[in-house]
Amino acid sequence: MTVITAETQVLIVVPTLNEEVMIERVLTTLIDGRAPSPQRTFVVADGGSTDATRAIVGRLAAARGDIILMDNPQRRQSAGINLALASHGGQAEVLIRCDAHAEYPPQFVDKLLSSLVTSQAEAVVIPMDSSGDNCTQRAVAWVSDTPLGSGGSAHRGGRASGFVDHGHHAAFLVSSFRRAGGYDESFSHNEDAELDCRQRAYGSRIFLDADIRIGYAPRDSLSGLWRQYFNYGKGRSRTIRRHPGSVRARQFAVPAHLAFCMLALLVSPWFPYLLAWPALYLSILAAGSVVIASRRGSVCGLLAGPAAFVMHTSWALGLFWGMLTVNQPRWTPHDVAAAGGTPPQDSRAA
Repeated sequence: MTVITAETQVLIVVPTLNEEVMIERVLTTLIDGRAPSPQRTFVVADGGSTDATRAIVGRLAAARGDIILMDNPQRRQSAGINLALASHGGQAEVLIRCDAHAEYPPQFVDKLLSSLVTSQAEAVVIPMDSSGDNCTQRAVAWVSDTPLGSGGSAHRGGRASGFVDHGHHAAFLVSSFRRAGGYDESFSHNEDAELDCRQRAYGSRIFLDADIRIGYAPRDSLSGLWRQYFNYGKGRSRTIRRHPGSVRARQFAVPAHLAFCMLALLVSPWFPYLLAWPALYLSILAAGSVVIASRRGSVCGLLAGPAAFVMHTSWALGLFWGMLTVNQPRWTPHDVAAAGGTPPQDSRAA
């Protein structure tokens, strides 16, 4: 049974890199008006910001005893969280991961602690509600939270709580995080899904709490969106090969669709009827754009289809590229044991 009290030691880690616009608001929201407490430590793991991020955090830390500014030499979020736990989490029982570019609700930390208790899970994940400022960003946000954009992923605008395979990381029991071996720092993307596979293999349960929601601002250009999803696909290719049982039908459908579209275009001089498939796909995207524009009352919604096309295509190409260029052996529970973790009680693998 998960036992969390007022004396439970909580480590809240915020990886940063040039986050001067958001970092003060994020930390202020997470602190939530509480006086400094020995039970809560906020660590900002900075990857070498060249803007005012470090100065802002330093000013806040000077006024409180519970904020620590720490260097993250590897710059990756996964490495920063691991290092923060190793350096400042000696007594921590709960680890909370936060992003410096998200909007958090009041009492976010308290709500996560409560969710760990009520769910009796080893990890709590949460949904993200996307929003944007410019036209492209709004279109990306609107389509991201629909089945057309996310394939029905529970943590993309989902409204139902329950146990899941994966979600947007928020809180862990430190014992579960350490037993699984922490984040794999060689992953620049998809490190969260990969860790979830290892957590489940070691018997940990992951609970999606749909009542704890954060705001997320997606990329504000289609070129930035392309790069983001290409890297997502590349990272996912590693997770699939490391944990073959983790692949889901909706993820397999995207690269299969792209492969068939490319095949249809190549052989269309001989089999023109195969062009019906890419034509149907483009028709669905066009219809989706019109529906979203109508529902949102904005012509920006017409960019939803192109945004979905970019997400689907770049993710699939990234997955194919990762399969071809990145060597990734299959994971076994012995990997954690060899690294000093605790082996599981059975041989289940994700």
